[in-house]
Amino acid sequence: MMLFSKKINPYTFWVSILILIRAFLNYAIPLMDKTEARYAEIARIMAETNNWTTLQIDYGVPFWAKPPLSTWLSALSFNIFGVNEFAARFPYLLLNIIIVLLIGKYAKRKGLDFLLPALILLTIPEFLLHTGVVSTDTALAFCVTLVMISFWEGIHNIAQNFWKYLFFIGLGLGLLAKGPIIIILTAPPIFVWMVIFKQYKTVWKSLPWVLGILITGLVAIPWYYLAEQKTPGFFNYFIVGEHFKRFLSSGWKGDKYGFPKSQPMGMIWVFLFLFAIPWIQILAIKVWKNKAILLKNKWVAFLLFWILWTPIFFTVSKSLIHPYIMPVMVPIALLITHFWEETTHKKRIIKIALSIPLLAIFIYTAAVFTKKPAFYINSDKFFIENNSDKNLPLYHWENKSYSGQFYSKGSLKTIENNADLSKNINSKKSFLIIIPHKKIKNIDKENMKLLKELESNYKKSIYIFN
Repeated sequence: MMLFSKKINPYTFWVSILILIRAFLNYAIPLMDKTEARYAEIARIMAETNNWTTLQIDYGVPFWAKPPLSTWLSALSFNIFGVNEFAARFPYLLLNIIIVLLIGKYAKRKGLDFLLPALILLTIPEFLLHTGVVSTDTALAFCVTLVMISFWEGIHNIAQNFWKYLFFIGLGLGLLAKGPIIIILTAPPIFVWMVIFKQYKTVWKSLPWVLGILITGLVAIPWYYLAEQKTPGFFNYFIVGEHFKRFLSSGWKGDKYGFPKSQPMGMIWVFLFLFAIPWIQILAIKVWKNKAILLKNKWVAFLLFWILWTPIFFTVSKSLIHPYIMPVMVPIALLITHFWEETTHKKRIIKIALSIPLLAIFIYTAAVFTKKPAFYINSDKFFIENNSDKNLPLYHWENKSYSGQFYSKGSLKTIENNADLSKNINSKKSFLIIIPHKKIKNIDKENMKLLKELESNYKKSIYIFN
């Protein structure tokens, strides 16, 4: 099947194009509030302060909500490439490239092109999006993939012993990526598969459990110990709060940093069928047509349990966001690959799948030519860069934005109330202030008259007092 030229492997061509598109967008699109800019700012502070143990959401303010793996990666990238959007996102691009290289062998084993799973993954909107988003979810998905693939290879590929140890390394890295959720998302589908196919002895004999558990502990425990020692209370907040109270209650009152996302029960399935289009729909049809033989093939059953468990687990949770489906993108691609030979209309399916990322780049290009990105992107980057030559103190009304903190290199301050605003005005010293449109009503009209608007976007404006 050729979609481009008989002289060029179409899979190589399109996978390369998609990675280049994603890399370009990683460079071109500003870090956006709230989540992405928040994690980038935490990494920027880590790189600046050289404090690799305690994550900080602001100088001297510990961030207990997540372990450090993602922050370490972005902070290291800042040290190598400088503090910018591309550097913040580069580790997530790299992790997903490693994933697509890791799973290519499963296509080769069926006589298919090595990059077929890569093409499928990179045309899944959720996966392509998180090939360039600063978050913990890409690192978690990488660790889940490493654990699940290493488990399979560890008990089936006796000649390559390193898989047996990568299984436990993956668990340790997962504990550093997002915590005990790595065990919650991987152990149940493995256990169910093991029970159905009566693989107890094989699993017990194939994996070095004692040494492996020690390896997992050596990878993860030192940071947890040091984090609790540096900022007592972390362990209780992270383990009890983030892993139990957040899951059970979208309105958890103990959340120090988050933004409650109350969703209808079962919303995770909507996210799955919306953000994994068109492949999840194609897979659903394939699974239904082959339902009679699904549990007769160990590999198919393994992938199916892997896909189903994450949305089943989050079905009862109302506190969730769409990136929670990231850990099942890989088994979707692998199961599609398994059924690829019997799939009809392959060329048409790939064209439909490619249309989504190509449409995204077209929209961005059109926005650039119409000079609209600065207006519609939820970031303070343009306000700060366009007024940096004024060398004036910079404030944000009521609450600091994370993008403002990042692009001002931590110099952004807050003016929390009208008394503080009046004090700054009465000092007769010029300053800049970013004000969200919906919060203008909280400012005294007399103070507002003294501020001159310089720029505006769909959410905020920046003003000067001089």
